[in-house]
Amino acid sequence: MPTVSPVNLTAPFLLLLLLLLCTTYTTMATNWLSLARLPRSRAVSGAAPCARLRGLTPGQVGVCRARGEVMESVRKAAEMVIEECQHQFRNRRWNCSTTPRGINVFGRVMNQGTREAAFVHALSSAAVAVAVTRACTRGELERCGCDRKVRGISPEGFQWSGCSDNLSYGVAFSQTFVDEPERAKGLSAGRPLMNLHNNEAGRKAILHNMQVECKCHGVSGSCELKTCWKVMPPFRRVGAVLKERFDGATEVRLTRIGSKPALLPRDPNVKPPAARDLVYLSPSPDFCHHDPDNGIPGTAGRRCNGTSRLAPDGCELVCCGPGYRAGRAEVVQRCSCKFSWCCSVRCQQCKNTVTIHTCRV
Repeated sequence: MPTVSPVNLTAPFLLLLLLLLCTTYTTMATNWLSLARLPRSRAVSGAAPCARLRGLTPGQVGVCRARGEVMESVRKAAEMVIEECQHQFRNRRWNCSTTPRGINVFGRVMNQGTREAAFVHALSSAAVAVAVTRACTRGELERCGCDRKVRGISPEGFQWSGCSDNLSYGVAFSQTFVDEPERAKGLSAGRPLMNLHNNEAGRKAILHNMQVECKCHGVSGSCELKTCWKVMPPFRRVGAVLKERFDGATEVRLTRIGSKPALLPRDPNVKPPAARDLVYLSPSPDFCHHDPDNGIPGTAGRRCNGTSRLAPDGCELVCCGPGYRAGRAEVVQRCSCKFSWCCSVRCQQCKNTVTIHTCRV
């Protein structure tokens, strides 16, 4: 009777085990976004509730238990990510569609080191920083408040005063909570390095777009004294900046510089990405066809712009070719609006027939 080499039995098993571990890890990194699916009545802080939050890694559960007052802001951040992602990609083949249930909100497409995963990681880390910073400014958290370090006279001659957004606290919490799955895994593999780079790029999108708001003080509105404070940009602006970074993202590969692992452009003629740039490891799927296993709904039935050929929302691009059709639909729109003193706008409801283009099924 022929003997079977033990190597032939163990090698496939070890390979399967490695794939399962990698899949589990990459899936877990953004599963905290499933907090957006919890009912508002569900508690997201406290020892027992934290342990029951299925989307958190063990390390994130520890953060939840230690800093429970911040977790409501994390829930809000998860909602912000889904809403902003769907706004920014509303006219693209991949439109941030979510799975009907479960903790992997955007589906298995997040398991791959694609541009889309890079964008979601960057947006997620930015959302946590923004949501926590807003809570600080509003006085909702005991451990933080306004940034009182911004003081003195500016080079422009105005007085720093008021309640500046405490972005440093929000960024620090984002690094603690969002980066935890990557640091727990170790920094010798490409995917953790990619995720950490993009997480930081998301936070820098806030930092490099901070704004200054001012108020004038003086007789009859004169600006004898002007006091100013720093505020974060609107999250819509942060999303737009990261969308631009998505379009210009750099494909990278894992290499070593000395003994240290690093990500460098796959194309040697491309300059190394800056800290604000997004990076990715793998090409994206085309997102054309329905792929329920990976959470890709496809583009069948999607509305598109039939008057534009080369724009991202054009039917030929969205529908993956000339497979679209035109139809007529009646829509109700506001019209004949008039200002009514004081202070409202009254409009009539008008019915119009418009042409709608949709991708063929």
